[in-house]
Amino acid sequence: MAEPRPAKRRPGTGSPAGPSGPNPAYPCRRAGGRARRAAPARRWWAAARPPGAGPAAPAAAPARCPSGPGTPRRCWPARWRRSATAPPSPRRWPLGTCRHSSARRPALRAPPLPPAAPRPRSPGEVGFAPRLGHPRQQQLGAQRPRLRRPHPAGHAEGPRLVAHRDDPKTHRGLSVGRRGEGRGGERRAERPRHLPAALPLVVLHHGAGPAAQPRVEALLHLHEEAVHVHQGHHPLPTPRHRHPDGRRSGSRAAGWRRGWRRGWPRRALHSGRCSSGGAGGARSCRRACAEPPRPRACATRSALPSPPLLSAAPPLRRLLSAAGSRWRGPAAMSAEQVSSLCEQLVKAVTVIMDPASTQRYRLEALKFCEEFKEKCPICVPCGLKLAEKTQTAIVRHFGLQILEHVVKYRWNNMPRLEKVYLKNNVMGLISSGTQSILEEESHIKDVLSRIVVEMIKREWPQHWPDMLKELDTLSKQGETQTELVMFILLRLAEDVVTFQTLPTQRRRDIQQTLTQNMEKIFSFLLTTLQQNVNKYRRMKTDLAQQPKAQANCRVGIAALNTLAGYIDWVALSHITADNCKLLEMLCLLLNEPELQIGAAECLLIAVSRKGKLEDRKPLMVLFGDVAMHYILSAAQTADGEGLVEKHYVFLKRLCQVLCALGSQLCALLGSDSEVETPANFGKYLDSFLAFTTHPSQFLRSSTQITWGALFRHEVLSRDPLLLAMIPKYLRASMTNLVKVGFPSKTDSPSCEYSRFDFDSDEDFNAFFNSFRAQQGEVMRMACRLDSRTGFQMAGEWLKYQLTAPVDTGPMNSKTGEGLCSIFSPSFVQWDAMTFFSESVISQMFRTLDKDEIPVNDGIDLLQLVLNFETKDPLILSCVLTNVSALFPFVTYRPEYLPQVLSKLFASVTFEVVEESKFVVSVQAPRTRAVKNVRRHACSSIIKMCRDYPQLVLPNFEMLYNHVKQLLSNELLLTQMEKCALMEALVLISNQFKDYERQKAFLEELMAPVAGLWLSAEMQRVLSDPEAFISFVGADNKIADPIMEDPSGLNRSRISFCVYTILGVVKRARWPAAMEEAKAGGFLVGYLPSGSPIYRNPCTEQVLKLFDNLLALIRTHNNLYMPEMVAKLGETFAKALDMLEVEKNAILGLPQPLLELYDSPVYKTVLERMQGFFCTLYDNCFHILGNAGPSMQQDFYTVEGLASQLISSAFINLNNIPDYRLRPMLRVFVKPMVLSCPPEYYETLVCPMLGPLFTYLHMRLSQKWEVINQRSILCEDDAADDNPESQEMLEEQLVRLLTREVMDLITVCCVAKRGAEHNSSVAVDGDDDEAMATDVTPPASAELTELGKCLMKQEDVCTALMITAYASLSWKDTLSCQRTTTQLCWPLLKQVLPGNLLPDAVSWFFTSVLKGLQIHGQHDGCMAALVHLAFQIYEALRPRYAELKVVMEQIPDIQRDSLEQFDSKLLNPTLQKVADKRRKDHFKRLITGCIGKPLGEQFRKEVHIRNLPSLFKKVKPSLETDVLETNEDGEDLTVLFEP
Repeated sequence: MAEPRPAKRRPGTGSPAGPSGPNPAYPCRRAGGRARRAAPARRWWAAARPPGAGPAAPAAAPARCPSGPGTPRRCWPARWRRSATAPPSPRRWPLGTCRHSSARRPALRAPPLPPAAPRPRSPGEVGFAPRLGHPRQQQLGAQRPRLRRPHPAGHAEGPRLVAHRDDPKTHRGLSVGRRGEGRGGERRAERPRHLPAALPLVVLHHGAGPAAQPRVEALLHLHEEAVHVHQGHHPLPTPRHRHPDGRRSGSRAAGWRRGWRRGWPRRALHSGRCSSGGAGGARSCRRACAEPPRPRACATRSALPSPPLLSAAPPLRRLLSAAGSRWRGPAAMSAEQVSSLCEQLVKAVTVIMDPASTQRYRLEALKFCEEFKEKCPICVPCGLKLAEKTQTAIVRHFGLQILEHVVKYRWNNMPRLEKVYLKNNVMGLISSGTQSILEEESHIKDVLSRIVVEMIKREWPQHWPDMLKELDTLSKQGETQTELVMFILLRLAEDVVTFQTLPTQRRRDIQQTLTQNMEKIFSFLLTTLQQNVNKYRRMKTDLAQQPKAQANCRVGIAALNTLAGYIDWVALSHITADNCKLLEMLCLLLNEPELQIGAAECLLIAVSRKGKLEDRKPLMVLFGDVAMHYILSAAQTADGEGLVEKHYVFLKRLCQVLCALGSQLCALLGSDSEVETPANFGKYLDSFLAFTTHPSQFLRSSTQITWGALFRHEVLSRDPLLLAMIPKYLRASMTNLVKVGFPSKTDSPSCEYSRFDFDSDEDFNAFFNSFRAQQGEVMRMACRLDSRTGFQMAGEWLKYQLTAPVDTGPMNSKTGEGLCSIFSPSFVQWDAMTFFSESVISQMFRTLDKDEIPVNDGIDLLQLVLNFETKDPLILSCVLTNVSALFPFVTYRPEYLPQVLSKLFASVTFEVVEESKFVVSVQAPRTRAVKNVRRHACSSIIKMCRDYPQLVLPNFEMLYNHVKQLLSNELLLTQMEKCALMEALVLISNQFKDYERQKAFLEELMAPVAGLWLSAEMQRVLSDPEAFISFVGADNKIADPIMEDPSGLNRSRISFCVYTILGVVKRARWPAAMEEAKAGGFLVGYLPSGSPIYRNPCTEQVLKLFDNLLALIRTHNNLYMPEMVAKLGETFAKALDMLEVEKNAILGLPQPLLELYDSPVYKTVLERMQGFFCTLYDNCFHILGNAGPSMQQDFYTVEGLASQLISSAFINLNNIPDYRLRPMLRVFVKPMVLSCPPEYYETLVCPMLGPLFTYLHMRLSQKWEVINQRSILCEDDAADDNPESQEMLEEQLVRLLTREVMDLITVCCVAKRGAEHNSSVAVDGDDDEAMATDVTPPASAELTELGKCLMKQEDVCTALMITAYASLSWKDTLSCQRTTTQLCWPLLKQVLPGNLLPDAVSWFFTSVLKGLQIHGQHDGCMAALVHLAFQIYEALRPRYAELKVVMEQIPDIQRDSLEQFDSKLLNPTLQKVADKRRKDHFKRLITGCIGKPLGEQFRKEVHIRNLPSLFKKVKPSLETDVLETNEDGEDLTVLFEP
């Protein structure tokens, strides 16, 4: 049903009642009850008579409303009372009329014309018209006939704005803007948001079925139109169209224009008052609204069934008396206004919290509540009414939220008396407006404390000096109030000290006042705690007083929590006052089950305090008999009651308390504080060991840092008690190293505890690996004090494992029946024993002298290990680790070397199925466990030859023959294993120290490779991409992708050649001693700088194979051309893609634990092909990267090397994916550049890096542009199984590539040559941990010679500068920070002496500001970028005024402050301000462009005004007086007197 609206006014007509008389149909009383004067005759509110109404009636005297403002609904017609339709809006009738007047009632009862037949409504349609100007509006309007009908009241029907639920573009709420008049001419009124219809929502909430839907929609429509009207949108006379369901709607453009010309009010309240809501006549109205006088209607509340929200009552500040403008509290406003609005809020909150509400209704209700809090002027009385005890907890919480919102966002604009009124009422709520302490909801208590704290932060102590007294008074009223006072004190300390959410001055004032009153506060807290604990202990055993006891317990818990918030930062004197009374109380409470966790928290914070050693000495009282007794008895009691979460948390806190006590003891003992070893140190160690042997792996790990500190301590490490504890600790470590306790298992008591601490087996596995590494370090420290004991334990454990039967457990390995999995009991024991023996034995060799080492015992153990045979790959891997750990004993008994080599070589060819060694076809793919054993054996051989070459050299021939025998069978070893054995031979050959002999050996070793690599067929294959695809079998279609692999042998031959070249290049070297190199023929001359020039014996062989290697690289790059990718077979269509393992590593996805060992290395032939391409590509660039450091002059002097590399390694880069480009930069370009002599910069490095850097900048810019526009671009990822994951992978690859590029540029241009440049970016590391806090670049950051050489070339210089500064705005924070601190300023400083273009200077500076906008949320990045911007501005502003223009474009910049900064910068005669102050000034200037975290970007700002400072520093006048009175220089020594 439509809402009545004023009749259309025609020129020369008056109101419907007559040309100049009042309309008697409206109330005539204001809030004060006096009759209002009649309105002038010719005004905009004079409406036209309805059609057919006859001549205008003469003016009538204003009639008083008979019903009064309190009960308006009874004056409505019965039809309106029964329906959900509202009466005509009060502001639509002329002044002096009343809608309760009997003079208008007959007209209201006039029967309306019959409506048109309603159209059946679609299910998704609601009764709201489309928004003005939307295409759907004209479409709907064109379908409706223009029908008009007189309103029953004589008024034309008002406009109807409709949005259809099925049209999201039109359903945006009633937000048609209108033009209003006011100061400053025409303006566009703010669009009101779409507000929810609380009434129909509640109808649905109460279970209305489908039959109630029409009524619900009618109510919804009515309420939204009412909200629209009462938000200030005046109804407008418009052409109307009949809605298909009988309602009227239509275009309003003409009505808007006419209404604007007629001067309709800018805002109108549903109370019927003028738009200002003033009650003091026209003058009051003008003062409040800044508008011309408006007609004042009746002050009675409009009785719409669903009152509008935002205009429910006049603004609070306007409800002032016309005489004195004095705040009168809620009595100054209508109680019905507040009650009605609160009813609507209750309904809205009910809809929000009801799980049965639809999302749309919930959002509408939420908008309703949020806009109420933002705009309603009577929030305080509404909030107080909703917060009454009679309301439900949810409604009370919302009411208190309203009050909190008022305090946080409106406090600065509230009158003083209103603030006092609010404060008194909130304190009254605490006093008498809450339930009892056991019944009150915790969220009610929390929000109440927040409100008080927000007021304290704004007013205390200057304007609220008695705050602490008021809180003390409240606390004496009962337990409920005492608990709330504790919450208030705790939140105040957190906001002021812990989180520091206040402006600096306010925080300083409050914190200093707290500090001044801390003695009283602590006394209050301790007294409260003591009294309530005593009451609780007395009454807890009396069943009749259980509620009272629980109330006292609640207060005690709150007091402990509050103490925890203060102990962390108050002076230690408060904690240790009265002979450590607080610590004594806390120790006593450790045995009180309900209070022990809070007491342990407080004790932990107190014992963990840092500060002066002298102040921390009293904490040693906790090592006394009484305190230690309470701590240990509490731990025993908690542990003896089984695994209960509450007790387990308490045990964790107690463990942390003991750890902190140990740290305090280590800090105090041995210092100047004269602290001695406590008498209870032995008891402390016993209790600490008990935690180390606890079933919980978390508790075990918590003790390790303290054990390490004790073993390292200068004094305690010599203490007999601690030395006697070492064997016990090592024995406990033997148990702790066993990897048990997976949350999914039940094979250990630790599993139950792990289910409390870890979410998955992967989480536990990551934790345990870290714990084991930490424990190994502590064991090595312990073995420094007692090496023999550790070695003896390791020997005993090793002997036991060698003789113990194998227990595979319930889960057998997939590798074979009867074999262990990683969860098998035997393997976890072997694994722990291996780690223990490795840690202990290595430390023994570093600690003991050669004469003290138990060689015989070590050789016996080695003999036992060598004689042990097993077919289990996991156990065999542990055996090989023990062989490596015991190998140093062989240096004392070289005769055991052949046995060791035999054991290792047997493991190189290890197979689970013995027959597979001689089967030609690939029948069973090797699992990772088998592959790990073979790799382990190869790496052990390499390690032995690298670390003990002189020991192995006498057995070189035996080793060589064994390797040649293994290499003779082409299928026996993988190519990597062959390469590993050949590397071992090359390492031993380095000990020949004879150039010719080593050269002959390498020639013999590489002869098979040279014959295969230089063959005509191989040259053809390596030079033609299509032939290469066919040769490796990538164009085949495999029927059985798991077993069948016809081209595997061809791939293995290529891999063998590449692996061998890599191994020789990487391992072949000349003697380290210059004299030996000279004697062996390795020295060929000296550089001009005097550095020696060596020749590598492998140079001739490697350079002979170099051309084909470059051909292979060129061919591999060309494989990524689209025409080549199209030639791949159906089975191998994704052969050039990344392996899943690499993808998971980049995305940080964990791999299931069992798959690390039991799954095959390559499950299908496709994975095998992917692994081949990936490894081949990486190894080729590894060869190029190692060629420079290995062959040096011989490599860099290759004719046309730069052009050859450009035409091979850098060809077709556009098609090379990011995951292939990264290793090229990391393993080839960077090592080659670092090892290149300066003589070849011009001929080799610059010609290669110039085009490369230019290309990389172009590529990265395009990649980041795509990422930045990802939400706009529509990429076709339909073929991808997981497009979201693919998009994340691409973005992460771009980040990693960016880091590689920026690291390469830094290494080439800035990084010191002597530094190690292998600190490449970790692929899977945590970026946040890598963020540095020290962001100021070193003063000595200058360009290297290579950097200067590159910067001399204009194109390379441009590419470097643009890449460096453009990267600041790329969305990779780690790269931005590194580039800012290391690269940007040195590059710019190099070009400063030249003449830079003004546009270039502006671009550099703007790039830094863009970086601040994107990365300013990160503290490390922000500080680095601000420093860089300051450097640029300070250096270039005197020469380039354009920088000031850029600064002026920063949002919210203070122009006068900028002028002041510029004047000081440009005027050298002014006194130079300190560098830090200038930086701070500059940072304040550019604050507007510093980015914020996402969570703060849309947060409403909370403004807390500074109050007059309490603590002003008085400037000393001594210096001024002395200088003024002693101008002759006499008595200046006064300045230097103490």
